[in-house]
Formats: sequence, structure tokens, C-alpha cells
Amino acid sequence: MRRIIFALFLSTIASVGTPALAATAAPSKPLELVAGAPERYVVLPGDTLFGLATKFLKDPHRWGDLWQLNKDEVKNPQRIYPGQVLTLNTSGSSPTMEISTVKLVPREYIEQFKVGIPSISPTVIEPFLTEPLVMEAAGMEGVARVVALGDGRVIAGAGDQIYTTPVTTSASLWQIFRPSTALIDPTTKAVLGHEAILLGTAKWVQNGQLSEFRILTSKLEITAGDRLLPAPIQDVPSYLPHAPETAMSGRVLGIPGGLRFAGTNSVITINLGKKDGIERGHVLVTELAGPTVEDRQGRQKYESVASYQLPNSRNGLVFVFRVFDQVSYALVMSAGRAISLGDTVRTP
Repeated sequence: MRRIIFALFLSTIASVGTPALAATAAPSKPLELVAGAPERYVVLPGDTLFGLATKFLKDPHRWGDLWQLNKDEVKNPQRIYPGQVLTLNTSGSSPTMEISTVKLVPREYIEQFKVGIPSISPTVIEPFLTEPLVMEAAGMEGVARVVALGDGRVIAGAGDQIYTTPVTTSASLWQIFRPSTALIDPTTKAVLGHEAILLGTAKWVQNGQLSEFRILTSKLEITAGDRLLPAPIQDVPSYLPHAPETAMSGRVLGIPGGLRFAGTNSVITINLGKKDGIERGHVLVTELAGPTVEDRQGRQKYESVASYQLPNSRNGLVFVFRVFDQVSYALVMSAGRAISLGDTVRTP
């Protein structure tokens, strides 16, 4: 918190120009505004970049095109803050967006340090930013493993000592977890990794033949064989929503919590990761597989029946916010119908 004295005037500051578009491939089609897109919008606390995009564009993943941003600026976008005014300019061949600031009556008040609005709601994805969630086969090598519990215990909880295979990092706070459900690629049937159950947190005490930790918090019982990793730093994505530059296609691997269906504001796991070129901020569409139908018209009982595969139908839009080597987590931003395990995800 800091005391900020605003000397405010009844005037409008000149619009802040947007960066020129870098030499990148031209969009495949003109930008389409949603019906009733506002000419002027004041950014409010709680707004997100994706939410703002849906107020103006039929394809919210083209938010960067509306701002005429280049590749680097999409990854490190111009900050937008509550209180700023977004002005839609439709005078050119393609609509563009500008920021202006309106200053009002002078007053003095207390407020938090100014923070730009996030890409998507942090309250929805926060647990998925701080927990291990996915342990891939390569990532299991070198992970600390609980060898023994203090005082000859069989199970341990908050306040107890545990001893692990030696660790070499100097991190103070660690997470204790247990590999759980296997994530199996629907196409190749290969095991891409295991979802991890967060058991608690621990503080490193000292190293010897084994490393000693003290358990700080425990959600479940901790036993020998459980694993430890340094706690990650919470990192709320700040990328603008944007489509992958190349055509890619994958499948829905899972829905955390063992659910079968996902809707708006649900999180899904997909079988695309860093190795496929997926990055945070990518927006993908989800599709329900088209059903197989049979043409029996004019055929006798034992005659062969012609079968046809109907096209896939779009049922949602997702925003990738955490990426591993072979899998990623994405937030469902909209879902016309429920998203199911095995549904297709692809470049819009």
C-alpha cells in the first residue's frame, strides 16, 4: 500500500500510440468485431486480457492483431491497467485499439501499487501454478525420495522430520507429492507422465548421508517413497491470447479431479507440450468428434452398409497457461457443449 496524491484535471491525455506491426505473416482474414463492440471502454478491476478481447472480437485469440503487436510484444505485452480507457478506431481498413487516460476531480486516497490486468483470472488457475501436477518420465530422475521418517514413524505429518535421498539445491521451501494417475496419449497409448498428488510442504534442514527436512504443512499422510521438489514460484501468465503460428492438433488427456466433462472455467490436460511448440498464451479450439453414420437406404439385411464419418464440431475455446515437455494445462474460456476426454484440440 502506498499513499498516492493524484493532481487530476478535467482533461484527456493524448492517446498512447500502439507499436507498429513487425514484418510477420499477414492475417489470414480481416478482423471481425462482435456485434455491439464498444467504441470506448474503461478498464475495471477484475478485467482480464482475454475477457476484454471477447468484448471486441469474434476471434479473441487475435487480440494482438487488434493492437498491431509484433511477436516479441505478444510475449511481453503492453500493460493495461484499471482506469485506462480503451478506444476502438475503425477509420482504417482494419480496426485498431488505442489507450487514453482520463483525469477527473483532484482527491487523495490510499491504493495498492498499480498492477496490470492479467491474461486470465488468477483465482481460477492459482492452484495449478503452485503444485507439481505433472511428473514426466524424464523429470522423475534426480527427484528427492523419502527414505525414512523421524522417530521410527510409519506415517508423518506437520512438524515431523523426514529423511530423503541427498539434495543438491539450496531451496528452502519444498513440496511433497506422490505420483498418481498415468496420463496416456489417446493416439499412441504412450505414458506421457503421471499426475501428482500434493501431500504437503517441507523446509530443508541439513544435508548428510541423507537430507533432513521438517514438514511444515500436510494435506495427506506422508510415507516412505513419496517425493520432494523445490516449490515453484507462482507465475501468473502475462502473455496476450494468441493462436499458434503453425497448425497443430492434439487431444484432451484428462480433467483434474477425475472428472469426465469440463465446462467454462474448468481446467483440462492436453497431449501437447514444449516439444510440439506449445507456449503459454496459446489459444486452441476444442472439437467433438463427428459421429459415424450408416447409409442403409435400399439395402437388404445382409448387404454391406456404407459408413460415413461426419465432420468434427467445435465445442470450446481454451487458453494454455502451464506447459510441460509433453503435456500442458489449459483453462476452458468458453464451452458451447461439454468438453470430454479424447476431444480434439487444434489451432483456430
